Amino acid sequence: MKNIFTSILFSITFLLALGQSQSLQIPSYVSLPKDSILRKQLLTSLSDFMGQIDKPNAENTRVSNLDLPETALLLDEMKGIEKSNKYKEDHFFKASLSNVFKLNDSLFTIQLSYMAQRNDTLMLRAMITLLAQRQHGEFYFKSPLKSNTILWKSMKVANTHIYYKSQLNTSKAKECFNMTLKYDKKLSAKIFQHTFYCCDNYQEVLRLIGVDYKSDYNGRTYGSLSTKENNQSIEVDGALTPSFKVFDSHDLWHSRLYKVLSNDIINRPVDEGTAYLYGGSWGLSWKVILKRFKQYAAENKNADWLVLYNESKNYDEKAKFPLNVDFVINALIIQNLEKEKGFPAVMELLSCGKKEKDNENYFKDLERICGISKTDFNKKVWDLIDSN
Repeated sequence: MKNIFTSILFSITFLLALGQSQSLQIPSYVSLPKDSILRKQLLTSLSDFMGQIDKPNAENTRVSNLDLPETALLLDEMKGIEKSNKYKEDHFFKASLSNVFKLNDSLFTIQLSYMAQRNDTLMLRAMITLLAQRQHGEFYFKSPLKSNTILWKSMKVANTHIYYKSQLNTSKAKECFNMTLKYDKKLSAKIFQHTFYCCDNYQEVLRLIGVDYKSDYNGRTYGSLSTKENNQSIEVDGALTPSFKVFDSHDLWHSRLYKVLSNDIINRPVDEGTAYLYGGSWGLSWKVILKRFKQYAAENKNADWLVLYNESKNYDEKAKFPLNVDFVINALIIQNLEKEKGFPAVMELLSCGKKEKDNENYFKDLERICGISKTDFNKKVWDLIDSN
């Protein structure tokens, strides 16, 4: 095996992509098209494609606009793939053409390997599969995602086309994507036509888009990849899986919020408050969370909500999962604020900055936006509790 890899690295002819981000090595054993014109077109186009990988996806002239959305997923995984952080080299791993095979007169499958050798150690970074489509004497490249899922079933929910192999928890899928659209509308997010592929695990996600192996993801079981191009969004998901067992409306709120607000300015207690209000927590509805909070308040008539807020007190200590005072107080404040001033005012409070010592930035904006000062915070919270 070592001798085989060594021959791949050193018994090769080179196709240079001079001045471009990635060069391609052509091992002598690779079976290329016998027609010299076709062979030259394929290799020249492939070299051109690879030389543009680190550019913005839409600027790669070797990807057709029609195939851009799904191919962007693969391009994102190929960006910076030659770089080694360990050895601090930008072009440590070299791209080698592993295989070319013809599917029909105008379509070929291309397989690439990214490898390196340091002393006696051979290292494999990635193995990539892509399709090469011949058009007007040139080749354009795309992810095999669509061809890999051509026999999958589909259904549409809200603005989302869902693709799955055989079985799908349709009720949970409908709940997830209807809620996603609801959150996006509340956040005034741009609404895209969305395509969602339900995979069993992250390794299936990678294989479908054309990443047969990538060392970054060794042993990783769950995860997803997504991109937006041409006013379309695509997500290949190996986290929810077709069962949607881990779908949680609380976590969904966070994920949608982070798409419209930078994490650098989001205040976590306010963020958690909105998630409690709109999505519940730990499988509990907002109604149940509030009921438990009011019971705690009834049992602690002398509670100082300012102190408990800054402490982020867990008021449900006997339960399996914590429920926090500051999160519930923010849910009550946000509920009232949205009613009085609309959701843009809620976004202002969400954007008051990361949590500081004694929540100084939060209380400064709370007084400006809601008229609640530190001095009257305790009373205002009691008022909100009594009115709900």
